[in-house]
Amino acid sequence: MGASQFTGGRIAAMVILATCSLPAYATNGFNLIGFGAESTLMGGADVAVARDPSALNTNPAGLAQIQGRMFNGFASLLRTTDLRHEDQWGNDEHASNRYTGLGGGGYAQSLDSLPCTAGVGMFAQGGAGGVFKNITTPAGNEDKFSALFGIAKFTGGIGCQVTDDLALGGSFGLVYASLEQNLYGNTTNGIKIEDASTIRPTFKLGMQYKLTPRIVLAAAYTGKTELPMTDGEMKFNTGAGYVTYHDVSFKGFALPREIAVGAAFRPNDDWLLSVKLNWLEWSDALTSSTLRATHPDSPLAPTITQTNTLDWKNQWVIATGAAYTLNERTTLYAGYNYGRNPIPRGNTTPFIAGILEHHYTVGAAYKWNEEWTVTGGVEYDARIRVKYNNDELPFGNSALSNEAVFFHFMLTRKW
Repeated sequence: MGASQFTGGRIAAMVILATCSLPAYATNGFNLIGFGAESTLMGGADVAVARDPSALNTNPAGLAQIQGRMFNGFASLLRTTDLRHEDQWGNDEHASNRYTGLGGGGYAQSLDSLPCTAGVGMFAQGGAGGVFKNITTPAGNEDKFSALFGIAKFTGGIGCQVTDDLALGGSFGLVYASLEQNLYGNTTNGIKIEDASTIRPTFKLGMQYKLTPRIVLAAAYTGKTELPMTDGEMKFNTGAGYVTYHDVSFKGFALPREIAVGAAFRPNDDWLLSVKLNWLEWSDALTSSTLRATHPDSPLAPTITQTNTLDWKNQWVIATGAAYTLNERTTLYAGYNYGRNPIPRGNTTPFIAGILEHHYTVGAAYKWNEEWTVTGGVEYDARIRVKYNNDELPFGNSALSNEAVFFHFMLTRKW
């Protein structure tokens, strides 16, 4: 096996694809629009109405509203209805992984000695992936490409009522991210990557201020979290066999810095209206990404380093939501969330679904008794299709479509 088999020209397309691979169920970039059923079913307009353990990941100041103990367990089922890749090689394929499950939960308890409530929680922040089978490659054969990327957050926090009108809070925890890929792995110059991961600290700060008995103003700040995934393994297809690289890293991925402001208004005892404006600094979080593969099991195989341009744009997200108390047991929810696609057209890839812009939600909560409440609803992410030609990818004139439906559920216990 000669070193020429590993020249940059023959593998560049494969490693560039690797550096582009991000989650396939992304909504606001690759963040979900909300966390917990109430947050999501109000369209993500949650910063001023955070009032359950999900406040750990929306606005930790909202924990101060919890008196006693409260537990939330939530789950979502994603059905991708049109995640499709088209290119100049005649491909027109829907991702084969049409269903994805997400979950999380949290627990919070007020403190006897302080006007504060502390909590812990686990949240699916973003991820999943796309699996595209029966793809015609530039070599003329059929193969597949896939990316399975996940981000989970484990966090603890506290919210305190510092005055009758002002609550402050903070949450601090760890973010875990992992990535696996198969990019034309059965084709000469194809690659398979497994087990690249990272654990990084994260934090969020928040406040809620009761301007009047019926109006609440709120704000939250989320720090940037770098996600340099390391300790992966890559197999490179030489045509005559595989060379295994035992140390693979991806650098350049990050969760963005966020600043959210919002307000909630109760025109009467039955209605709760909420709005949130959220700024996500993608331009600092995703500028370029670098794949580096070292320690091959062949002495003739060189170290691989490939940098790919991302250049995401900052994103403004507007979220609006409403809750209506139908009776003492039933509350109805509706919401709308809009965020312009932050991905430049020329940097679009078939692995990323961050092109979604319009999100609609509807649902209801039923209070079974004084302790148990069940919440459920639907989120529709409207179809969008982007035509692009990414000069760094081997697809030529291409198109990416995305449309999805989420089914959200949450079980709450108070005591």
